[in-house]
Amino acid sequence: MDKILEGLVSSSHPLPLKRVIVRRVVESAETPLSQAQCRAMFALSTRLVLQGPDPFQRQVGRQVLEAYGRYHRAEFEAFFDRGLVLGLLQRGYGPLSGRDPAILDYIQAGLRLIMSCPSVLELFELLQVEALRLVCERPAPPLCARLCQLLGDFPQCLPRGRKLSLAFCQQLVRSIAHFQSQGSGEAELRLYVSQVTQVSGLLRSVWKAEPDTLLPSLQELFAVISSADTSFEPSVALASLVQHIPLQMITVLIRSLTTDPNVKDASMTQALCRMIDWLSWPLAQHVETWVIALLKGLAAVQKFTILIDVTLLKIELVFNRLWFPLVRPGALAVLSHMLLSFQHSPEAFHLIVPHVVGLVHSFKRDGLPSSTAFLMQLTELIHCMMYHYSGFPELYEPILEAIKELPKPNEEKIKLILSQSAWTSQSSSLPSCLSRLSGKSETGKTGLINLGNTCYMNSVIQALFMATDFRRHVLSLNLNGCNSLMRKLQHLFAFLAHTQREAYAPRIFFEASRPPWFTPRSQQDCSEYLRFLLDRLHEEERTLRALSSAKTAESVMNQESQTPEIVYKAQLFAEAPCTGSEERTLIEKMFGGKLKTSICCLNCKSTSQKEEAFTDLSLAFCPPTSLQNLGPKCMEHSEMKDDYVVQSSILASSAAEETALGNLEVNGGCDTIMNEGTINNFSTEPNSENTTNSELNKVQDNRDISQRLVGKNTPSVTDLLNYFLAPEILSGDNKYYCEKCASLQNAEKTMQIIEEPEYLILTLLRFSYDPKCHIRRKILDNVSLPLVLELPVKRATSPLAVVSGAWSVDVEISDIGENLAKKLKPSGADEVTCPQLVPYMLSSVVVHSGVSSESGHYYSYARNVTGSGPSGLCPQSKALSLVSPQNNLLAEESPCTVVENELDTEMPKEWFLFNDSRVTFTSFQSVQKITSRFPKDTAYVLFYKKQSNTCGFSTNSANGLWVNGDPPLQKDLMDAITKDNKLYLQEQELSARTQALQAASASCSFRPNGFDDNDPPGSCGPTGGGGGGGFSTVGRLVF
Repeated sequence: MDKILEGLVSSSHPLPLKRVIVRRVVESAETPLSQAQCRAMFALSTRLVLQGPDPFQRQVGRQVLEAYGRYHRAEFEAFFDRGLVLGLLQRGYGPLSGRDPAILDYIQAGLRLIMSCPSVLELFELLQVEALRLVCERPAPPLCARLCQLLGDFPQCLPRGRKLSLAFCQQLVRSIAHFQSQGSGEAELRLYVSQVTQVSGLLRSVWKAEPDTLLPSLQELFAVISSADTSFEPSVALASLVQHIPLQMITVLIRSLTTDPNVKDASMTQALCRMIDWLSWPLAQHVETWVIALLKGLAAVQKFTILIDVTLLKIELVFNRLWFPLVRPGALAVLSHMLLSFQHSPEAFHLIVPHVVGLVHSFKRDGLPSSTAFLMQLTELIHCMMYHYSGFPELYEPILEAIKELPKPNEEKIKLILSQSAWTSQSSSLPSCLSRLSGKSETGKTGLINLGNTCYMNSVIQALFMATDFRRHVLSLNLNGCNSLMRKLQHLFAFLAHTQREAYAPRIFFEASRPPWFTPRSQQDCSEYLRFLLDRLHEEERTLRALSSAKTAESVMNQESQTPEIVYKAQLFAEAPCTGSEERTLIEKMFGGKLKTSICCLNCKSTSQKEEAFTDLSLAFCPPTSLQNLGPKCMEHSEMKDDYVVQSSILASSAAEETALGNLEVNGGCDTIMNEGTINNFSTEPNSENTTNSELNKVQDNRDISQRLVGKNTPSVTDLLNYFLAPEILSGDNKYYCEKCASLQNAEKTMQIIEEPEYLILTLLRFSYDPKCHIRRKILDNVSLPLVLELPVKRATSPLAVVSGAWSVDVEISDIGENLAKKLKPSGADEVTCPQLVPYMLSSVVVHSGVSSESGHYYSYARNVTGSGPSGLCPQSKALSLVSPQNNLLAEESPCTVVENELDTEMPKEWFLFNDSRVTFTSFQSVQKITSRFPKDTAYVLFYKKQSNTCGFSTNSANGLWVNGDPPLQKDLMDAITKDNKLYLQEQELSARTQALQAASASCSFRPNGFDDNDPPGSCGPTGGGGGGGFSTVGRLVF
């Protein structure tokens, strides 16, 4: 029979004929056969099953084996013995090796036929040993899946005993770690996934039957994924095991893992990274649950270095998983946790920002309900991150445009989400990550590395650097051998102009320029820093000039014997390319102006006057509630004096005055110098006994002005400056002591600018004191910024100007002359003279991002503006005038309208956005719309450049044309820059060579040589992170 069957299946007869004959052969299995005949049939069917060249022959072999084995069980038991099975597993069959899945198919079929025979027990014992041997040999997915199927059908073949069972589970875990898909096609991937599922299903059965094997199996799993062996990368197929781990074990396992002293940080980092890779595994459940649990566990034990490393390394991979619907839910959960918990720096969020818009558009195109639901969740997450890391409009505007039609969570919900997701501690062990080394941005400008809450300095320095005339004056000074602050500023400006680095660390200048009362590495006010810096530079120059003059006087008799070098040093600061008084310092020439304050007694009409020098004007916001009922500066008693303070920054001219500057009073984040120009007390109405009808009419006219101001939706800088210069009625508790009347009298105080600066610095007083909550709150009102304005300047003609022209903080009239007030002309006498309108163009805007003075971030917009404007012409036809407040007139044309006209003439890529290390191109539209787009981002300090050629800085020198309009650098400066640029190139080369060996370290942007390793937690960081947002959970935090 066996010969007939063998000849039949290999013949060329039609297949239907063969099937009929095979059926007859199978039916004949019921007839008695001799032992030799049965053995021949078993051998033939075995050969057909294992070596059949086509599916028909293999099918015939299985049918014949099953039929003859069932009817001749004893003969088959004798044939299918231990020797046959062991030979098949170890040596294979013919050309087939023992690792061919067909061998296991045959063995499984044989076991079914002899299940009721006693000899099957011997085979079970054999297979227990062989199964363990097979998994130790790391079988490929097809063989391993077939083995697991056999063991699942015949649990008796599983290794018995705790030791063998445990070894089997551990080895099976390692076998899964070696799995690799055999192809990339959809059918091949589906087969691969089903094979892995088969193997993980067997492990689940073993863990359920023998719970003692679960924990050792998980330990083996962690050992595999935490291995630092670079020659072996565990398969993501291990993700299939996670769904079989009971969720009840999460707390215990994570706590044990994170507190185990034997687990090194490098191993934990490697393991966590690979677990995140598991998000790519389709159909795996609970992977995101375990990943998030481990992230929380690490945060609980303050292992922030691991969290930072892993987040920066894997955040983009997690985001990319959102493109695949099968793994999208888990990926979004992990992405949300990683971003919301990574609150000390925007670096992680900014890694995915470039990819957000494309994903949003993809979700919109899908139009599927599931895609829409995920888009809503993603939008909420993005809004939370942009709220927390405000201050990056150039990055966020495309995203806002893409999601503008989607609902936005309210502020309370955003705060709740952020507060619930933050890492459990923000201790000093949390490092700040530096940006990766990279070349200069396309703008050609250099950023400033944040040294730990130093964005207040960075924004001011960039604004000063972009003040073209000032920068050129500083760079042109010959300061060799001088260790002054000006020399350090010159060094900083030179590096900003010529370094090849993307960002420069101004460590030396920061230590030299930091006010002594500023707490290191804490949030500070940029306006206060700017005033201190300018005053220091001013006083330093005066001191050095005085010393030089003294040396010159001593050596005047021996001048002929002096060497040229000594004479040159004696005139260190005397050089001044700008025309004008040689006694004025560089700060006076660039930023100094004069303000005249006049107080007219409303009883006797006598007037006292005082002149003050200023480097910036601090503009208070018009109090809306008071303005609706009163004149612009006539308020009841002193309700608003702490909230709305008009101030001027004064340069001291003596040691006593310098002391007065040193003891500044901070007013809501702005230092306040109290003087006669300060609004201290306000009265509801003037004293009726001493007030004439003309004065009351003037107050009524001022009220009309204020009402027009209040009526505008968006006040402009023009409005705030007019309010600053508007007359103020001193009455009630704030009455003026008139020497002529020898009593307190109602009076009118007016201020006039009598000498304009080259650079007009305006500070908007945005921080006010809340007496109910005892905190400093920020005024978030939007203010329109005119690109061009005209400043009313009334030249000083009074003889008092000669007497009181010193840089004085508080000059009393009695110091000048006992009865001088009687000789002064009435205040109305000079009202006939119209002030001269001096045109200015906007040069820089320092923006504060945040909701309180206790937290936030500073960045600046700036452009190059020279004395003739960025285009060489001053567009006076479009100028937004500041009309004399004495005439009670305001520009009728809306500032917004004028600004929109100005935008049409803006040159492309004229504006830059300086955000710590980041420098990008921007536009004036972005400057104007910053507060409307990002309500927490408000203009704070403004730089305006006077448009005239009288004090312009020539772009030529004795050595020829300057490079890019800047003067040539001194040799020592150029040598220092050249040396640093070479060092930078070496760093780049070293980074490229070691990147492959230190991938994990490089991904976290560890600090390169020379960078500060001690930045505080939550600091601005060198990436210019935004955030804080004024939350009570993060106090004194500035990004």
